[in-house]
Amino acid sequence: MPMPATRMGTMTMRITTTAIITTITVTTIMIMPRMIMPRMIMATVTTITTMSTATTPTITTATSMLMTTNEPVGARALAEGEAAALYRLMTWLSPAFPVGGFSYSSGLEWAVEAGDITDAASLADWLDAMLAEGSGFCDATFLVHAYRAAEAGETTALNEIAELAAAFVPSRERQLETASQGRAFIDIARAAWNADGLDAVIAACSTPPVYPVAVGVVAAQHAVPLAPTLHAFLHALVSNWISAASRLIPLGQSDSQRVLARLEAAVAATANRALNAALDDLGSATFRADLASLRHEAQYTRLFRS
Repeated sequence: MPMPATRMGTMTMRITTTAIITTITVTTIMIMPRMIMPRMIMATVTTITTMSTATTPTITTATSMLMTTNEPVGARALAEGEAAALYRLMTWLSPAFPVGGFSYSSGLEWAVEAGDITDAASLADWLDAMLAEGSGFCDATFLVHAYRAAEAGETTALNEIAELAAAFVPSRERQLETASQGRAFIDIARAAWNADGLDAVIAACSTPPVYPVAVGVVAAQHAVPLAPTLHAFLHALVSNWISAASRLIPLGQSDSQRVLARLEAAVAATANRALNAALDDLGSATFRADLASLRHEAQYTRLFRS
């Protein structure tokens, strides 16, 4: 039966014998329900005293002894390289990193005006398709291949990937979006987060790297692992889409977070698929989203550049 509180108590028992009195000191620990103790080291002290006496009352006192630590079992500090990689990913793919992502909606502005997106549910459906079968998967695949080419020093392959990624966009505005963010990402990385060999790798590209290629190249040159880079990139992509939609529908903060939570599994699935995809697997099945980016160019009232 659970005790009502946590305390180190004192248990006293009286023993009366006619011949031999045995006194045992033990440890008693009383724990409140639901209270979490990360690790307990219990010390038990046993003392046995034998006395030959007639009828003698004996008082035995048991006092609790408890030593605890605040660190959970199995916890460890991040290694220096892991901490640096995490810090850089959190910085590079934060909304505060000045690549200008806030000024683009990837065609969402037209989709809202056309009535395709009206609430959190329709937004989640639209973004799920864009992520798994549209620009999300394509950008993720380009990031993976650019990362691996840069890591291996295969500049010819990297140049071909950069050219294909720049051509693999459905509209002029989408081209502006990915090219301007890629250029800004490279410029800021060089200014604040430069790495040995980065300039040479960028110079090997005859076409300026678009955004996913730029992220892949910079992460590879900084030896940031590919899998978390890809996952963070897709999270940032989805977050930017939701941020744009929240200003267009409009969408409240709670609904925005519900949409982001709903897309968690889709982000993980798209990342895993891209990690195993060849360039020949590239393709899009989101015609309505591509049409939205085309029609946005002629939209009468616009808040966003795409």
